[in-house]
Amino acid sequence: MILAAGRGERMRPLTDTTPKPLLKVRDKPLIVYHLEKLAAQGVQQVVINHAWLGEQLEQTLGSGKQFGLEILYSPEPQGGLETAGGIIRALPMLGNEPFWLINGDIFTTLDFSELPRKLPDGVAAHLLLAQNPPHNARGDFAVRGGMLQSATETAQTYTYTGMGLFSPQLFQTYQPGSEAFVRLRPFLDSGIMNEQIAASVISAEWTDVGTPERLAQLQEHP
Repeated sequence: MILAAGRGERMRPLTDTTPKPLLKVRDKPLIVYHLEKLAAQGVQQVVINHAWLGEQLEQTLGSGKQFGLEILYSPEPQGGLETAGGIIRALPMLGNEPFWLINGDIFTTLDFSELPRKLPDGVAAHLLLAQNPPHNARGDFAVRGGMLQSATETAQTYTYTGMGLFSPQLFQTYQPGSEAFVRLRPFLDSGIMNEQIAASVISAEWTDVGTPERLAQLQEHP
């Protein structure tokens, strides 16, 4: 699943007329990089949620045939359903097995063959983390023994890349397909408490394309 429903407030005015995942880096939309990499790994179906200017995503990406994929769309109400809400809404399309979850507004040189493919028994998700960028110097999480930990003052911290392998079981407190406005972080915090979230740190280039300045930097430094 690719998350593509955000309004992209910090990217305005660019996102006033273009959904953030369709903004281009080196003449290619951000989300197209993801779709091409997923197809290269043998993925056959991709679910994309959308809210803001979602019709542009559907018009641009179509059925997915051009990428060798089948794209299923999960429209959300105006304003979207937040990160976890969008996943919960789309769960009936995602099935019962673990699925890759990728933010539509990131850029990375990571080869998707490096994405985790299996979750050990008792593990509900495996998150990919990166070294902290300047705009998130405090980081999001720590890692100990391959498991995700809450960030502390003394631990080495990392930033969540917006990529990972997730089990539908992580969201079992909600009915699949329901309309809930909820963020992902509380589910991760609960999973940390129950020692259910694995994590690893990538070395590939990664950028959260959250501002026009970061987008410009990517254009200038291939």
